[in-house]
Amino acid sequence: MRYLMKQNLFSWGDDFHIENEAGEDVFFVDGRAFSLGNRLSFQDLNGNELAFIRQKLLSWGPTYEITRGGELLAVVKKHLITLFQCRFTVDVPGPNDLESKGDFLDMEYTFERGGQRIAEVSKRWFAWNDTYGVEIEDGEDDVLILASTVVIDLICHADK
Repeated sequence: MRYLMKQNLFSWGDDFHIENEAGEDVFFVDGRAFSLGNRLSFQDLNGNELAFIRQKLLSWGPTYEITRGGELLAVVKKHLITLFQCRFTVDVPGPNDLESKGDFLDMEYTFERGGQRIAEVSKRWFAWNDTYGVEIEDGEDDVLILASTVVIDLICHADK
């Protein structure tokens, strides 16, 4: 499935709209404007919360937790020491962790599980600021990957 993720430029918090490949809005990410650390609610169009993203403030390096229904879905953490490219781990309960690697400044990277590509994020076809294409393989958890993409944007572009 292909998605188009757009960050709202004029909002109080870090808000994102996510469209499907037909150009229809399917998800909304509502960033809380006045909170200690980043807190975002990943919602469907009816306002139902599908996941909650929360920055862990007392951690070694940028770290975020993604929960679903109050249960931990994943911990997204940036690797602090890498030789030639930036990397993130999406640590899910159990053995199916994801690795994300590529060019995060230009937003050209992949998500992999066990060395197999399961999703790709690309800004290459979009001239607008903070607009990304996200292509996710069938059978994957779209909400988890899209929420992880939001976290990577927050970490890599914290100055915006």
